[in-house]
Amino acid sequence: MMNRFEGPGAREASIRYLDGDFQVTSPGAFVRCAVTGESIPLDELKYWSVARQEAYISASVSLAREIEMNPELRVRSSNR
Repeated sequence: MMNRFEGPGAREASIRYLDGDFQVTSPGAFVRCAVTGESIPLDELKYWSVARQEAYISASVSLAREIEMNPELRVRSSNR
């Protein structure tokens, strides 16, 4: 089964991720989630990392990636 981003004319966009916004550097219909590989339509793109220049399909995937890249975030301090 083809999704709506496959087939003739459907191209992956190149994006420069900025704080609170993004800039399309090469036109396309979608970007890929850096974790799952799923297609994300540009009009539905809400989650990304400026530091890593990666897009994410959802907030939970974004958080999981952040913890993966920064394991110290998983540890809670007991000295509060």
